[in-house]
Amino acid sequence: MKLHVADNIATLIPYPPGKPLEELEREYGITGSIKLASNENPLGPSPKAVAAIRASLDKLHRYPDGSCYYLAQALAKKLGVEPAELVFGNGSNEIIGLLIAAFLAPGQEVVTSHPTFLVYQKMVQAQGGINRVVPLRDMRHDLAGILAAVTAKTRLIFLDNPNNPTGTVFTAAEFEAFLDQVPEGVIVALDEAYVDFVEPTLQLDARKYLHHRTPVVALRTFSKAYGLAGLRVGYGIMHREIADYLHRVRQPFNVNQLAQVAALAALEDDDHYAKTLRLTREGMAWLACEVEKLGCTAFSSQTNFFLIDVKGDGKALYERMLRKGVIVRPMQAYGYPTYIRITVGLTEENVRFVQSLAESLAELGYGR
Repeated sequence: MKLHVADNIATLIPYPPGKPLEELEREYGITGSIKLASNENPLGPSPKAVAAIRASLDKLHRYPDGSCYYLAQALAKKLGVEPAELVFGNGSNEIIGLLIAAFLAPGQEVVTSHPTFLVYQKMVQAQGGINRVVPLRDMRHDLAGILAAVTAKTRLIFLDNPNNPTGTVFTAAEFEAFLDQVPEGVIVALDEAYVDFVEPTLQLDARKYLHHRTPVVALRTFSKAYGLAGLRVGYGIMHREIADYLHRVRQPFNVNQLAQVAALAALEDDDHYAKTLRLTREGMAWLACEVEKLGCTAFSSQTNFFLIDVKGDGKALYERMLRKGVIVRPMQAYGYPTYIRITVGLTEENVRFVQSLAESLAELGYGR
């Protein structure tokens, strides 16, 4: 077959999807496995969201509300912004894509860090843009290095705060000093997918920067703290002029009907939200202590996941734990070959993880 494919597409490596849990169990001959690899909410979705979905099933013959009107009204009220300052997407990934489609022409540049969320660089390459990548410094965004990487061709900077996969954050003072030095015309995308888990004293208030000299777009999602990863609904908070351009490139009906009603219901389920945060913080503290007892190093995190240096081959440990029915994320592809990343699970899942980790470390001769 002869195909004419641009070089930027031909050399693009697809985002690596994980296998379905059921397929992994079949392949390895195991049952009752637990998945602690994808930073999902172990409590599941809000019961109110599930009820709202059930109540909407007889309306699936209708197109969804293309403006997300009711969700926009409720979220704007909760955040203290105007509905026109919100743009919704099929996950916050789509908002990333909309920003790149609206503001990046082929040959122009985007500055990101490494390691960070893989999607930024893939979408830039697909658009024909140029990635300028700045390594993390001490597992944190190197804001000075990022400023030094900005050129006259730079149109966007992506900063995930907290960072994935390290779970680190920068302070409001650091961010404001950074913004004051960003050249005019460059948009800073502040990806806050895990903002709900950040200690309140360390959280930035993205609303303060909507009218800053340097335009800031905050990206958020219902996938993590609200437990709606399977429905793909996220949003951006931004100046209404930026929102207007994103709507010009956005597909109609991009957020499905069930995602809208579920997000609206989850937004009002304070009990489920509070339980999620409590479970995460308590689980994180217990897990970090237990991991250290096994001779590994647990890294502090402001998310629902954290990195562990297992002092050996992280990929080999991942394979060993997989055969015990515990799925974690090896970090070799991120440049951390001796690390794994785990999501905080339910109490019984956390206990099983520690037991499997101890067994696997002993079998491989790692740790103490």
